[in-house]
This record gives sequence, structure tokens and C-alpha cells, in this order.
Amino acid sequence: MSTLRDAALAHVLSSVSQLEDLVGEPSELVVTKVGNVVTPAVRAFLDEARFMLLATSGADGTCDVSPRGDARGAVLHLDDRTIAIADRPGNRRVDNFRNVLGNPHVGLLFVVPGASHTVRVNGRASLTVSPEVLDLLEGAEARPKLALVVEIDEIFAHCPKAFQRSGLWDSDQWVDQESVPTSREMTIELKASRQVVSV
Repeated sequence: MSTLRDAALAHVLSSVSQLEDLVGEPSELVVTKVGNVVTPAVRAFLDEARFMLLATSGADGTCDVSPRGDARGAVLHLDDRTIAIADRPGNRRVDNFRNVLGNPHVGLLFVVPGASHTVRVNGRASLTVSPEVLDLLEGAEARPKLALVVEIDEIFAHCPKAFQRSGLWDSDQWVDQESVPTSREMTIELKASRQVVSV
């Protein structure tokens, strides 16, 4: 008997031309809006960003996305094409950092609370323990042990449609927190349900 998984995998796209035929061509504005320098407007946005998502891929192709949160002004501008972001204490898995050591290419999505547009940065990352950089990233918390340095290849603003569709900032659409499983509950279930998967 066919399952939804079988149905989904039986109809996968296999080429860029199939993808482009399906979704159409982007507008000229979308194609040309990409820069590689932190302009004054972009810098002002990054200076207000308190949340970001960091996407990495290891040398073996495995991927990871990690949320990062900090106080306003947490992005340190080293020059107009290089930024540094402090590593704040967490669970010490450092999946993203392990990936960076094997593959420096990263993608970042910066979010400003209440703003429905975002800024995307793609570039090459490294990990620094420079005392001069870490001193400047101390902020209200303890001095970080290391920082992520990103040399920017691409930077552009992303439209607000995702936030508008999701109602993320609309408190009337927020769910009752009692209905959301806690991190602990999910961790217990995930640990108990882990399967051995052959590839």
C-alpha cells in the first residue's frame, strides 16, 4: 500500500529547469537586490537585531540551523564586509562551529523584534579567540570564549511575507503555551524514539 511518504518521493524535482518552470522567474529587483557591503541602512538594521538563525553545513554535507539571541548591538562590525558575533553560553554541542571548521560557508538570517522584514547574509565564517574582538563583545554578559567572524559574500533584505502569513508578531494569533510541548517533554520522547536508519 502506498504511503504519503512514497507519494511524495515519487514526485520529486530533479533539475533546476523543472524548478524554474514550476515557480517562474524572479523579478529584476529580486535578482539585483543583492550586495556584499554593509551599507548604513543595513548596519542600522543589524544593530537592532537581537535574534538570528545560523545555518551551516559540515564537510560531509550534513546541515544544521541554530538560533542565536543577544542584546541589541550584539553584531560587531569589523569593517564594511566583515562582522563578528559572540558565542554565548549554551548546551555546548557547538554543532554549527564543528561544521564551520569543516566547511566555512554559512547563512545567517537576522530578525528585529516586531519588524516583519529580515536581512540575510551569506559568507565564509571562522572562529576567533582574538582578545581585542572578545573584549568588545563582552556586553552585559561575561566575556565570550570565542566569536564567529563572517566575511560577507552576499547580503540582502528579505520581504515580510513569511512573518505576515505566520502572524508571528500578532499576539492575537499566539498559541496557548500550555498546548505547546516543553523542550524537556520533546527531548524525552526523542531520546526514547531514536531509530537506527540505514542510508
